[in-house]
Amino acid sequence: MRNSLPLAAVLLGLPSCVLADHGDALLLGQQVITASRTGHSPVSIASSSLITRDEIERQQAGSVPELLQRLAGVSVTSNGGRGKSTSVSIRGTSDKHVLVLIDGIRVGSATSGSAALQSIPVEQIERIEIVRGPRSSLYGSEAMGGVIQIFTRRGGAEGFKPYFSVGAGSRSSYSGSAGVAGSHGNGWFNLGVASESTDGINARAYRSTAPNAYEPDADGYRELSAQLRAGYRFDNGLELDGSWLQSENHSDFDSRSSSGVTGRNAYSDGSLQAISGRARFSPLAFWDVTLQAGHSEDLGDNFQDGRFYSRFDTRRDSATWQNDFNFGEAQVLSLGMDYQTDRIDSDGDYAEDSRYNKGYFVQYQAAFGRHGVQAGLRRDKDEFFGSHDTGSLGYSFDLSDALTLTAAYGTAYRAPTFNDLYYPANSSTAGNPDVKPEESESYEIGIRGSHGWGEWSVNAYENQIEDLIVWAGSSPMRPENVDVARIRGIETSVATVVAGWDLAANMTFMDPQDRSKTNHGHLLQRRAKRQFNLDLDRQFGAIGLGASLYAASERFDKASNAEDSRMPGYALVDLRSEYRFDEAWRLQVKLSNLFDRDYETTQTYEQPGRAVYFTVRYQAL
Repeated sequence: MRNSLPLAAVLLGLPSCVLADHGDALLLGQQVITASRTGHSPVSIASSSLITRDEIERQQAGSVPELLQRLAGVSVTSNGGRGKSTSVSIRGTSDKHVLVLIDGIRVGSATSGSAALQSIPVEQIERIEIVRGPRSSLYGSEAMGGVIQIFTRRGGAEGFKPYFSVGAGSRSSYSGSAGVAGSHGNGWFNLGVASESTDGINARAYRSTAPNAYEPDADGYRELSAQLRAGYRFDNGLELDGSWLQSENHSDFDSRSSSGVTGRNAYSDGSLQAISGRARFSPLAFWDVTLQAGHSEDLGDNFQDGRFYSRFDTRRDSATWQNDFNFGEAQVLSLGMDYQTDRIDSDGDYAEDSRYNKGYFVQYQAAFGRHGVQAGLRRDKDEFFGSHDTGSLGYSFDLSDALTLTAAYGTAYRAPTFNDLYYPANSSTAGNPDVKPEESESYEIGIRGSHGWGEWSVNAYENQIEDLIVWAGSSPMRPENVDVARIRGIETSVATVVAGWDLAANMTFMDPQDRSKTNHGHLLQRRAKRQFNLDLDRQFGAIGLGASLYAASERFDKASNAEDSRMPGYALVDLRSEYRFDEAWRLQVKLSNLFDRDYETTQTYEQPGRAVYFTVRYQAL
């Protein structure tokens, strides 16, 4: 491992990037709208990535975290195999610092503060947009490390176009999906269902230091989902569209019972839902109005030893009113308001079980010759802790037709969760109603190039985070604003063609330092200092071949960086192939973790070894 990362850097030569990174949006001619919240943006400043439906199917990815791990600046940790609790980090921040949207609707748990990305079915996804860096000036709380927006599948082609897939693989893994998409006149729609199941792996490894936590069994996962998305454009320009996504899942896991011995038959039943309705119209030629309302749910019941033992349910309602004033093609002024209400339902006795937040934002985007500007301000009014202001400023300069220089500054924050504030007090834990929001200040500079041979980009950044919330102390353990972090990093990416092979690569160098008094100078928990991704793909007539390499340096499971918490670096190789019988039918094969590498992203939790998967796909033309 110590030799593979330097070798990867040599192979890259100049600073470079990933196909699904900023260059991907340019190569595909599609704009990442999450970075600006506008359908049209005269400037492109943010470091962003785009994953399309074609990319999802080409990668043969089994989950959203698997897709995201291939991007520069993104890291993933998991408590076991498929469907287990998974954290996605952007630029060294925590999973609680990443805002997740589905069709414009905020999703996630108001108690834990994170979104269950592992439970969002890939077969129901049209595209994923990822924006790195703070975006609180547009979206408010949580967008400290970045924003991930998932768009569900939609129709487009005239008529009714059915599609389906069936798959099978190692560890009794089975999957299937079916749907129909299409359009007629000014209307379009997509309706789909999907399911998957696997026996999984033994999620928890044996450790002599914690023998009671070991349960030698396979921890399976099952998921059933449905999705509907439709829209209509009237002759007067009014556009109406709506979407609905529902995912039900069952996940087995290893745990410890209240008596201190291994808990048997521990599992969770979860549900994720996102509903969105949107209207867009233009009262005047230069004025676009968007009205959107949504509802999301994150529900989870936990069982152990044959009985129910905990419930954490979040229900969220939201509404947005946004006005975009277009002064020609070169200037856009946006004014808007967001409203959100969170409600929780738990078996625990929380002192508060609902709260609201109002957000008011303004953004200005403009291009003046070779210069581009993006500036934003936002004020959030939270029912619990009052007002909070954030801002951002971005600048771009075209050095030539092929080279662009960018610079950005932004502030961000994360509001405390219900657990942070009001977790029911007991002998071991208790919430703290006096805890304050976390705050950050970020600086970034970058350069990107678009040439006949391909595209590349380099981005360097520093993020200072203060008042990090840490659960500390004992009898009881309580959250406190005690930690400070300074995260510096460089992300490099390239996308090109070499000897007929599509090559996409990225490398991330990061220094995620804990700056608190107790652990000053240590690495933040579970963050690797270096990551490398390489994708190679080529089509030989009806046959497609591809390979992926992912490598990460060592990391520590404890904030103290104690030697017994060190997790070694590792490298994974996946192979994939595809045979097209005709334009509609495909057979796909994927061999993951080719060398059966043992590794951990969270200490004591196993990760899947070598596995093979077969998939047959049909898409009507």
